[in-house]
This record gives sequence, C-alpha cells and structure tokens, in this order.
Amino acid sequence: MFLSELLASAIRMSIPILLAALGAVYSERGGVVNIGLEGMMITGSFWGAVGSYYYGPFGGMILAIVAACLMALIHAIVAVTFRVDQIVSGVALNILAYGAARFASIALFQKATMSPHVDGFTPWNIPLLDQITFLKPLVTNLSPIIILAFLLVPLTHWVIQRTVFGLRLRSVGENPLAADTLGIKVYPLRYSGVLISGVLAGLAGAYLAVEHTGMYVEGMTQGKGYIALAAMIFGNWSPVGAMGAALLFGFAESLSFRVVEGGAIPYQFIKMIPYVLTLVVLAGVLRRTTPPAADGIPYERGGE
Repeated sequence: MFLSELLASAIRMSIPILLAALGAVYSERGGVVNIGLEGMMITGSFWGAVGSYYYGPFGGMILAIVAACLMALIHAIVAVTFRVDQIVSGVALNILAYGAARFASIALFQKATMSPHVDGFTPWNIPLLDQITFLKPLVTNLSPIIILAFLLVPLTHWVIQRTVFGLRLRSVGENPLAADTLGIKVYPLRYSGVLISGVLAGLAGAYLAVEHTGMYVEGMTQGKGYIALAAMIFGNWSPVGAMGAALLFGFAESLSFRVVEGGAIPYQFIKMIPYVLTLVVLAGVLRRTTPPAADGIPYERGGE
C-alpha cells in the first residue's frame, strides 16, 4: 500500500508539470522559448482560485485560462512581433505575474499571500479497478483534470505529428524563412504556439489552487514552470517524452514529501530532491537532445 500510495501521490504531483510541459512543446516547436511558463502558472493559480471562489471550479478553470492567455499574449507580442530576447521577456513576465497576483490578492481578499478556501470538482473513481486493493489509491478520488492531462498527451502527439497545423508549426520552428517562402504565415503560427502554452500553463496553475490545495497560496508554483521546461527538454521536445519526465519529477517531489522530519538527513535537503534532479537531468541530456533549429531565434520577415 505504501508503494501504491506513493505512486498515486507522484501522479498527482506530476499533473501541473505535465500540463505546462505540453504547453512548452507547442511554444518551442513553433520556435519561441517560453521561460514565462512560471508566470503563467502563477497567474492561473490565482485567477483559478478567484474564479472558483465566485463561480465554482469550472468558472475557475475558465478564468485561469483566460488570464494566463493574456500573459502569453504579452510574451508573444514582445518576443514575436517586437523580437525582444525571448529569455528576457519570459523572466520579465514571471516578475510581472508575481507582483500582479499579490496586488490583486490584496484588492480582492485583503490578504497578500492567500485566498479563502475554494471548492474543487467532484472526484472520480474508475469502476472495477477501484475494487482492487493495490490499485485503489491510484484509481480513486481522481480529479477530472488528471484524466484530461493524460488524454492531452496522445492528442498533442497527434496534433504535432499528424495535422496540417502541427506540420506548419514545426516548419516555422525549424526553418521559418523556408516556411515563409512557401506561403506559411510564420507570425500567426508562433502566436498560436505561445497562446496554447498559455492555455495549458493556466490550467496547470488552476489545478494547483483549485484541485491540489483548495486555495491560492503565494509561491505555490515553487518553480514548477521551470521544471516543466526541464521535463520538455528531457523528453526531447515530444509530448510522450515530456509525460515520462513529468512523472519522474512528480515521483521525486512525492518522495520528498514522504520523508519524516527529524531523520538522518535534514528535511531541507530532502526538499531539494526535485530541483537537484532537474539539474542532474539537464546536465546529462542537453548534449543528446535536438531542439528545433530556430528555437529562440526571432524571425525578421524580408530582412526587416
């Protein structure tokens, strides 16, 4: 039972990382580095809690997605249209999101760091499987967002690899000049990739606030947007690979929560496990991964 409970916890911990990593796949396949995922998750977590508090969990998810999309639109305008360095734009977006969430929290809830408790979705059980003792922690009390996240993995793979949109998105991430020569609109496609990443990052943030903790707490993302980027890189810019990496990071985070304070190793060092794992993974795979050729490179049409 300890193992099954640990795996169940790992799956739940991996969901925000998985959703944001899938968003990163869309953005970076289109050639735009999105360091701003962390800020979009912060925005999604706060406005998800606000929406859930006033309109219920479904309203929370919608408001989180809309708010995160606005942040993504800022990143797209700055990075794609005005060709500002994409890393700088993303970092600035993260700082903006942190400050905006704190200001809005004071304005709405008279508290800078948290919201009131909010209600989440009714949890689901998987019939028949919930009768098996070992599987029970894995298939009971599931948030609908968990099911949606895993369904989005094959959907994303199909969109990227099998649709006209996915083919064109990959083409502007590999060689935007050649794509433009063939009549493919580079800017709208890059905008689309960034906005889709905003949708998924907002959903990831809303999951944290509405489904995972039941409230917004300042700093609750804890760098998961950056870990999602690491998962996407570890997965070699593919949705299936990103899912495997997200589960790995989720397992590390779950393990860190299950170590009892006062053991042989200081608790603070145990809490570092997910972040140390991120550094180890990136150090080990960066030389073996192949990013899109034009990833992070602004495109200037006609030599403008």
